[in-house]
Amino acid sequence: MPKNSPFFQPSPVATPDSLAILHLKRDLLTPTVLREHDDENIGYAEGKVTTTRYGNYPHSTLIGKPWGSQIKASQVDTGTRGRVGLHAARGAKRKRGGSSAGHGDDIAVAAGDVEEHEAGDKGAEVEGVKVPVPAETGFCHLLPPTPEVWTASLPHRTQVVYTPDYSYILQRLRVTPGTEVIEAGAGSGSFTHAAARAVFNGYPQDDAVNGIPGRTEDDVKLGTGRVWSFEFHEPRAHKLQEEIRNHSISSVATITHRDVYENGFSLVGTPPQPHIRASAVFLDLPAPWLALKHLTRAPSSPLKPSTSIHLCTFSPCIEQVQRTVAALRTFGWLEIEMVELSARRIESRRERVGLQEEGLRGVNATPATVDEAVSRLREVEGRDRSYHHGLTVRHLNDALGSGEGSDDGNREDYVSKQQRLKNIKDAQVDRKLYKEGRLMHRSEPELKMHTSYLVFAVLPRAWTEEDERRAQEEVRGDLEDADAEGMEKPISKRQRKRDAKIRAGGDKDVELEMRWQVEDVCGDG
Repeated sequence: MPKNSPFFQPSPVATPDSLAILHLKRDLLTPTVLREHDDENIGYAEGKVTTTRYGNYPHSTLIGKPWGSQIKASQVDTGTRGRVGLHAARGAKRKRGGSSAGHGDDIAVAAGDVEEHEAGDKGAEVEGVKVPVPAETGFCHLLPPTPEVWTASLPHRTQVVYTPDYSYILQRLRVTPGTEVIEAGAGSGSFTHAAARAVFNGYPQDDAVNGIPGRTEDDVKLGTGRVWSFEFHEPRAHKLQEEIRNHSISSVATITHRDVYENGFSLVGTPPQPHIRASAVFLDLPAPWLALKHLTRAPSSPLKPSTSIHLCTFSPCIEQVQRTVAALRTFGWLEIEMVELSARRIESRRERVGLQEEGLRGVNATPATVDEAVSRLREVEGRDRSYHHGLTVRHLNDALGSGEGSDDGNREDYVSKQQRLKNIKDAQVDRKLYKEGRLMHRSEPELKMHTSYLVFAVLPRAWTEEDERRAQEEVRGDLEDADAEGMEKPISKRQRKRDAKIRAGGDKDVELEMRWQVEDVCGDG
């Protein structure tokens, strides 16, 4: 029985042996599998620990926390491993690999020592796990795995289809729960995860998991949502198959190592594989026009015959687009359109302006009004006059030999810049700064331009002579029923316009015909 996938229905809290995403900052997310024990046997006293540049996070501080929680970093001694003997044994193992074959007895003895040490190390259980101590700085947010955060954190094996692209693609392909989708060029699996969530419409009856009911008979009639993904590069295909199994979406997404240029999109294997009946196709290939010959209305086609097929190709170069469009026209695809997406992130923040905010973080320390600027200017000029006046008095007294005349009395109200900034910081303790200031919207300075060109097309449903005959009989039957019930026959738009002109007396052809009829009658008389 398969596990419930967190990509479809995540639990309310983080559970052991589940995938979690640590959100460190906007463009830095780290995926990790939560463990209650140190499965990699690294030797941390706190058990399994995820180390990042923004702190260390023992999994004991993550498990059981609600998704979205802010987790403080912990103090972890990353220099202590407790595996010196194992490292030495592994070093000897590597050294033996480069020795001559004449020392077979020594190698066998050393190998036995390594195996004995490894067995003893694996059998050693830590009686207690150290309770993590919070660090002074560093935190992260604990997020559940979704296609969006997985796209931002997955290991890049190829160019990735990002969220702005695949969300628009799925909408244009009209992907809904129960749809079968063909994907060629799985790559890193970004689009695969997004499409799997889009087509998911419940587990089969035999695969109901974790109290989630299975699909009913009505759901079965609507069809089971599936993603049929093909990848030419064998290591990437195997790696993606492993990720799909670990993420518990293998019941929805199927990864196949196959050259779709030559062999098409059929599934061949033992036992007999299901026949694909897809209504949406996504081709992320270097030469998508070479795969179009397998996407026709042939009897062995993987396309659903009873509906129109929506297709999208993902190509970085305009030359690829030109060849793809030419091939689409050759194979009878219609409504061909090319789209380019450009994403720009808008940053929203509150801006506080004024000299009274000087020294605070995120403040534009410039005069907010003319009065404030004039007031500060008068303050500076007055301080300068006071200083120069006191300096003059001091020089005069020094010339007369008197020690009097200090300017301390004239500078009793003087406040230094350091003291002024300290007063401002002390005064803002009880203020709610996040509610103050003007709400500003600014676009990011760097615009992420072109990623790829998206070419969309539609293949009409298969239409045979038998379909045409049934359609004509249906229309003829509707007309006969209308006559039997005394209903008016449908009138074309052209005929309605002609009748309207006649009623308004504006149809000249009708007027001429009526005039000729009158003249004929008068001539006969």
